[in-house]
Amino acid sequence: MVESPSSSARNGSPMAVSSSLPAGVRAPFEGRTWRAVGYVLTGFPLSIAFFVLAVTFLSTGAGLLVTFLGIPVLAAGLAACRGIGVLERTRARTLLDLHVRAPEPARGRTNSPMAWMVATLKSGASWRHLLYCLLHFPWAVFTFVMTVTLWSVSWSLVTYPLWKWVFPVYLGQDGIQLFGDGTHGVYVDNPFEVGVTVAVGLGLVFLSPWVLRGLVAVDGVMVSTLLGPSLLASRVTELESDRGVVVDTAAADLRRIERELHDGAQARLTSLAMDLGLAKDRIVDDPLTAAAMVDEAHGEVKLALQELRDLARGIHPAVLTDRGLDAALSAVAARCAVPVTVDVDLPARPAAAIEGLAYFTVSELLQNVSRHARAKRAWVDVWRTDDRLMLQVRDDGVGGAVPAGERGLAGLMERLDAVDGVLAVDSPAGGPTTVTAELPWRD
Repeated sequence: MVESPSSSARNGSPMAVSSSLPAGVRAPFEGRTWRAVGYVLTGFPLSIAFFVLAVTFLSTGAGLLVTFLGIPVLAAGLAACRGIGVLERTRARTLLDLHVRAPEPARGRTNSPMAWMVATLKSGASWRHLLYCLLHFPWAVFTFVMTVTLWSVSWSLVTYPLWKWVFPVYLGQDGIQLFGDGTHGVYVDNPFEVGVTVAVGLGLVFLSPWVLRGLVAVDGVMVSTLLGPSLLASRVTELESDRGVVVDTAAADLRRIERELHDGAQARLTSLAMDLGLAKDRIVDDPLTAAAMVDEAHGEVKLALQELRDLARGIHPAVLTDRGLDAALSAVAARCAVPVTVDVDLPARPAAAIEGLAYFTVSELLQNVSRHARAKRAWVDVWRTDDRLMLQVRDDGVGGAVPAGERGLAGLMERLDAVDGVLAVDSPAGGPTTVTAELPWRD
């Protein structure tokens, strides 16, 4: 990723690095690289302390399991490992920009010490923290040795012309000794050899950051998998969030339906009842006026029926239930402000909930085309790929659709995410716009 000078300054790089330079040239001087060095250097002594603490508590607790004392010792050790996890997640967030959520806490049925110890011992996250303390120590030793060796050797070779004078003055030799058998030796002392040494050092300087980033990437995997929430806990959290979105969306739809009924059909039907009551009172004394009022009421009935049809069509049209997506989307396309070509290629009908969500998604996207795209044509394609229902709506309009800035697209993203769906928007300025939606296929 190319960083601007301002972002480099924010990242704390030791010097201003021009964003126009290739990434390989910038890498040794970027703040990201030096923060990774700091992560490795601080991780080595910390890993020693973590390893000693984990082994001490584990061995002592296991040895005392024949008595009751082993249980509190093991629980205390696991709690200490959880504290280590807090420190390591903070270190990863500060130095590696890796944000890992805290795992689920160990909660007992009651607030008693025994309940806390049992919950801590039964918590998988606690044992993963202990495993991290044991596994991180050998890895920290390896990364520390690799980092110190690479950086010290590379920068020593690059700066060799600056400290070459040390050898003849203090060691009585011409330079770095490459070979020696007691009778004669080969030294790096002439300009050509010094130049080759500097070139090798430069190569190592530009190679070291990438090796270092690969090493700390393994640290990131260890922190994410061992110190973060489990996959099951993450999935539960995601489902809880999706359930909240579904509930909020359903509540918003109910409010919208209630508002449209109250402001539309209900108001018309109320006015219709009043007009018919007046017409009933005048039908004997003034039949012509009564007939005119009945005629107006007839028109109001038609308008109310049309509003009810539109409202029902927006919820779940009858044509979708009776004939499926092809006919329902063709009906939506016929009402669009621009010509729309619909191509539905499905081997069978999906589940009613998925079919309804697919219909709603295409309807909303075609409304966006009518209102905002200034397009001349649009295309709708629906097909199945493995266990996914694919929807794609394209138009030749002006583009510039941004999901974060358009309430309709943002709402669609939330709806699809609630059922493990995905919405991707490709809309460069000037067009064309392509919106692709994926839904899970359910028979």
